[in-house]
Amino acid sequence: MSRNVRVIITKLRKALAQLPYLPRALALVWAASRGWTVAWLALLAVQGLLPAATVYLTKALVNSLVAVMGSGGDWVTLRPVLVLALLMGAIMLTGQLLGSATGWIRTVQGEAVRDHVSALVHRQCVRLDLAFYDSAEYFDRLHRARAQARYRPLALVESLGGLLQNGITLAAMAAVLLPYGAWLPVALLTNTLPALYIALHYRSREHRYQVHITADERRVWYYDWLLTARQAAAEMRLFELGDRFRAAYQALRRRLRVERLRLNRDEAVAQLAAGSLALLVTGGVMAWMLWRAIQGQATLGDLALFYAAFNQGQGLMRSILGNLGEIYGNSLFLGDLFEFLALEPGVVDPAVPVPLPQGAVGGNATRNTQHVTGPAIRFRDVSFAYPGSRRQALSGLSLDVLAGTVAAIVGPNGAGKSTLVKLLCRLYDPDSGSIEVDGVDLRHLSLQELRQNITVLFQEPVQYAATVAENIGMSLAEGEAEVEAKPEAEARVERAARAAGAEVMISRLPKGYDTVLGTWFEGGTDLSVGEWQRIALARAFLRHAPIIVLDEPTSAMDSWAEADWLRRFRLLARGRTAMVITHRFTTAMYADVIHVMHDGCIVESGSHQELQAQGGRYAQSWTAQMRGAGQDVPEPQRASAAGRARAGRVKNGKSDVRSGYQP
Repeated sequence: MSRNVRVIITKLRKALAQLPYLPRALALVWAASRGWTVAWLALLAVQGLLPAATVYLTKALVNSLVAVMGSGGDWVTLRPVLVLALLMGAIMLTGQLLGSATGWIRTVQGEAVRDHVSALVHRQCVRLDLAFYDSAEYFDRLHRARAQARYRPLALVESLGGLLQNGITLAAMAAVLLPYGAWLPVALLTNTLPALYIALHYRSREHRYQVHITADERRVWYYDWLLTARQAAAEMRLFELGDRFRAAYQALRRRLRVERLRLNRDEAVAQLAAGSLALLVTGGVMAWMLWRAIQGQATLGDLALFYAAFNQGQGLMRSILGNLGEIYGNSLFLGDLFEFLALEPGVVDPAVPVPLPQGAVGGNATRNTQHVTGPAIRFRDVSFAYPGSRRQALSGLSLDVLAGTVAAIVGPNGAGKSTLVKLLCRLYDPDSGSIEVDGVDLRHLSLQELRQNITVLFQEPVQYAATVAENIGMSLAEGEAEVEAKPEAEARVERAARAAGAEVMISRLPKGYDTVLGTWFEGGTDLSVGEWQRIALARAFLRHAPIIVLDEPTSAMDSWAEADWLRRFRLLARGRTAMVITHRFTTAMYADVIHVMHDGCIVESGSHQELQAQGGRYAQSWTAQMRGAGQDVPEPQRASAAGRARAGRVKNGKSDVRSGYQP
């Protein structure tokens, strides 16, 4: 067995290894457009037979023309010529009509398949937990799934359709050629083997190249985003960064372009060599047939039929092998899509979820916003490191937050404060230890039920390009807004905006609650950082959940707005359990208990006055913050006496059992 044949067999085996993706790809197309797929296949079958009919009629037409020329053109011999010409014209017209119909159907299929695959990718992105977003490998997979796989399923089916149509035509052509010699179909196959090798080899090489450059393509996208996005526009101009990132973009694009052109050049040279070999074989076969005609062993009609059939057969073989190459290449890229869709989240529902304790079920579940009772929250010896990081974000952290109280979490950047929020929402699971709500481990609860009973303001809330009312209403449970009467829904949105201190700002907007926010689309109105934060606060307050978690809720507020909002917040949080993460000690003072974090642990706990008296990290930072701001240090009596009574007092150096903290 020659080396080239062994190489081709190896390539074929690799191609066959991709066949398991074919049924899944066909299932995608079938699910997206069943009726159109049936119509498309029927048209392909008919189109596959038309060329063979044309070739068959060509022999009869040429022989009839020879008879007409021999008879001097009398009507008896001319009439069959006209009939055959009309039949061939009708077949050609039918082929044109069917081709146009097939093209339109492919367009309809393409739109349906793209939407269907996009929906699968979007569903998977939302389904996977946050740990995947900490991995560059995940973004590489996502990039390939979005950039390539949205059109690959349809391209694969189109290649299969071409294979079907060309196969039908080739079978008909082989039947036409067989009377002239059984070796002719074998010659066609042998003649196109080099083209098959080239197709398989370069589709495999293209896939390897695409996987190799995924990270570079994402970096190109990142440079493009920096140069065009509003978020980076100010610094681009102030620090004159435009030339730097334009140069980086162009350098990377230049390298990718050179690599792509080199790959295409190599394939073009290989195809030229294969085409030259095929041309030599075609010339030899046609010379053989011409010699037979000279010897009187074939008529001019036979010669015309043979030329048309063999020439078309050779083209069909090249098309079929090209279809096989495309099927192979598309299957390789579809492997990326199916591997992405096969990813499984690590944070999942338990096999048998435990219901939330009755007291911890909030307004979204009961629709009764007057009876929201906050549960107790407990972190038990929790340790956690973000995926891919060796640094512990939390290290043996224990924390109790009593039911119906407000706990403030303070500490330097990187202490692990925001990590508490993510773990409480089960966006991640701790590496060790447990988190409990009224004594029930979060991992025993339904994810949906848990999250519907927590409302959160994240440190970097999303700025939705939607109306004010829609921005605030994003926190409603799915379907809740639809079943609620419009006046009631509008009233709830307005109450949430009032609780966040946003009603005055909203009243100044061009269309009030119907004003579109952001500058993504025409007619949008942008807000300041502080105003966006108030909208996000209103969104958090709209959900009448028993657990409230706010991450830096006053970071963009001035001192006057902060004091007003804190008074509102105390009323809103009454009876609920709240955790407020903040760098502002003036915000922390309003909490019942303040917990100080450092290096992933709680190092101090107590009321504002108690922590001041301890003289530890909190007291030192408080004094530095106040003096750095040029303010007199407030008297400890400003703290909430009612809150201290609810959270418990430290007695004789020990914490009251109701306090929920250890000093």
